[in-house]
Amino acid sequence: MALMPKRVKHRKSQRGRIRGSATRGNRVVFGEFGLQALEGGWISAATIEAGRIAAQQYIRGEGKLYIRIFPHKSITSIPLETRMGKGKGEPDYWAATVRPGTILYEIGGISEQAAKICFARLAHKMPVKVRMAKRK
Repeated sequence: MALMPKRVKHRKSQRGRIRGSATRGNRVVFGEFGLQALEGGWISAATIEAGRIAAQQYIRGEGKLYIRIFPHKSITSIPLETRMGKGKGEPDYWAATVRPGTILYEIGGISEQAAKICFARLAHKMPVKVRMAKRK
């Protein structure tokens, strides 16, 4: 089941724009290795879940996966073939706003080689460029 907030103050949010690099959530904290975003963007709840499933299938119970992002932003869309006007569309899906440097996933308890393969599988699913980061 895709992630989404239990309740929000406002159903519809403005798009905004992603400026600057991540100052929080940019270090590997929970595991030994992390998947770090190199560019900004939105990552939908469905994409986060697809990444979780791909990683869980690869690590198969050995090691632990940590998801470091959460979709707080509602993304709206107007139905196709609708005339101009009639207001803002209904919420379509939920997305996490990601800045460059944000750690998306972390893995602990597995070897570096296995983590590299696991993150390569995850990188194919992500809409932003990513790299593997180690704990300092």
